[in-house]
Amino acid sequence: MRKGIMAGGVIALTCLSGTVAVAAESASQYPSKPIRVMGQGAGSTADYLSRYIGAKLTERWGQNVVVDNRAGAGGTLAAEVVAKATPDGYSLIMGHAGPMVSAVSLYKNLSYDPLKDFAPITKTASLVTVLVIHPSVPAKNARELIEVAKKGNLTYASAGNGTISHLTGELFKQVAKVNVQHVPYKSAGFALTAVLSGETQMSFLSPITAHVQLKSGKVRAIAVSSKERFVAVPDIPSATEAGLNGMEAELWFGLFTTANTPKPIVAKLHKEITDILKGQEVKDALLKRGAIAAPSTPEELHAYVKSELQRWTPVIKASGIRAD
Repeated sequence: MRKGIMAGGVIALTCLSGTVAVAAESASQYPSKPIRVMGQGAGSTADYLSRYIGAKLTERWGQNVVVDNRAGAGGTLAAEVVAKATPDGYSLIMGHAGPMVSAVSLYKNLSYDPLKDFAPITKTASLVTVLVIHPSVPAKNARELIEVAKKGNLTYASAGNGTISHLTGELFKQVAKVNVQHVPYKSAGFALTAVLSGETQMSFLSPITAHVQLKSGKVRAIAVSSKERFVAVPDIPSATEAGLNGMEAELWFGLFTTANTPKPIVAKLHKEITDILKGQEVKDALLKRGAIAAPSTPEELHAYVKSELQRWTPVIKASGIRAD
């Protein structure tokens, strides 16, 4: 009997050792198949960053990084896919305030917890939103825009309920004391198209999304959502300069994978992606498009999401914003 127990123990230890070896081997061989990054719509900042960083990872690893855009519901559709994915590091999301922060207050039956169902990898970029208007709007600055808003029925397009473009729009309404109707779209790209076509008159978009249109003059920039001018778009007045004190909101992005993904795989992703973001060529390229590379530790990204939840949850509840 004792020999049987000892034999069983040896077999168990052998199996356990085999499991550890397999896990270590999978981490060292990762990635052995294509990686999927969930974006939130063509033309969005999440889409651009996912494709740009994904291409750099493909160069390093020789393994395809595929962007899978799931537009709609403020980014929650994409987040749900990653939250429920196999925890193996092959499903990532370019997260931002929409699915990771405001969704908690907007959706009663949210199927995931931003702090528990994801493994943070690194923050990727920091931006501002730019208040842009259609050229037909007779305003060249914030003061004139406020006067127009008080006289007419202006509408503003957002990238979806709960996104920073939506929250910044609500801040603008509070600060300017005007009533501008919110029109949510599936992504930032759709919101930009709405402004370009004149379907809506204004929007709050990232410099990356509106980069070409700002350069060509197809939309007019009024202010950025920061106290000081943003280094990536130094010619646009800050919210403070424009007289819109209180309209400050950071537009941030970070990469996450599914919770319980093996730590060695998360560590490998973190090292490779932060190395990419620290490269001067990459920093210059992002700055040219309107973003600042902002690599972080996984712990710093987790703490940042937690602080954003603490900041925006009371604002959303007080404003009465609801998901459509």
